[in-house]
Amino acid sequence: MAIARTPPSRKPSISRDAPAEASLPRRAPVQQRSRERMDKILAVASALIGSKGSDQLKMGEVAEQAGISIGSLYQYFPDKSAIIRSLAERYSLESRRCIEEALLPVTSLAGLEAAYGSLIDVYYALFKAEPVMRDIWSGMQADKQLMALELAESRLCGLMLAQAMARAHDGKDPAIYAARAFMIWQLGEAAMRLAISVDEKEGDAIVLAFRQMTLREILTP
Repeated sequence: MAIARTPPSRKPSISRDAPAEASLPRRAPVQQRSRERMDKILAVASALIGSKGSDQLKMGEVAEQAGISIGSLYQYFPDKSAIIRSLAERYSLESRRCIEEALLPVTSLAGLEAAYGSLIDVYYALFKAEPVMRDIWSGMQADKQLMALELAESRLCGLMLAQAMARAHDGKDPAIYAARAFMIWQLGEAAMRLAISVDEKEGDAIVLAFRQMTLREILTP
């Protein structure tokens, strides 16, 4: 799962599963004007994905609505995958801070249950407020490089959960919980996307069921 708001103070390495440079932005903006232009491009792309879906995102349309030439757009992003990656990374960076803030203080089972439940509530509320996240995820699933990025993010978040579980279970080795936490985090993505794809009452029931099932695994030694 990924929960978006503001970037974390530290960023764990994801080099093992990170996609190749082909999907990276061409230019890292340094000047204020360049940063503002990139922000504009990503805002336009996010709006287009939200209205049409990631599969219908067109570079020409992004350039037109951002008020730049197609050549200028390619100076920032070599292809559609690079745009989707940048959007996904923004959500992921913001998510990690929320996850760290919730899980790092955990030292007991009661604290673990409360922190994990709070994360689910925040994540579900965000997904309902910003359904574009679902479409960005869909775009990532169509690209092997972007799938590797999403998988790496789940590993990082799963590691934070495994460490919190280990502390809550009397300081056991986090490796004991690594596979369980990784699976829970990856399944959380699918559960939330399913929940916002149906009516709200059924979606709420799906999220509650996911919370109950995964809490049993999280609280089990």
